[in-house]
Amino acid sequence: MKSSYELAMERLNKSGPVTKLTAEQKRQLADLDSRYAAKIAEREIALNGEIAGAAADFEKEESLREQLVSERKKLHAELEEKKEQVRLQSKH
Repeated sequence: MKSSYELAMERLNKSGPVTKLTAEQKRQLADLDSRYAAKIAEREIALNGEIAGAAADFEKEESLREQLVSERKKLHAELEEKKEQVRLQSKH
């Protein structure tokens, strides 16, 4: 039985041609992954410190946790947008 991931990848491969990336594009994508992993870790460290300090105030703690989730989503979306720009460079 195939996992959901495997099924999704099969559908993705059927929907469009596979684009070959250059070594430079692969380097750029790896650099983006590295930079955004660092940004996310930085925000997690900062907000987790604040969350620990707000342990007595449930509402503030919950607000900080929501902020952390929101910032992670924003940074992941930003990363994917930049990676897509790098991928599209080979099509032009």
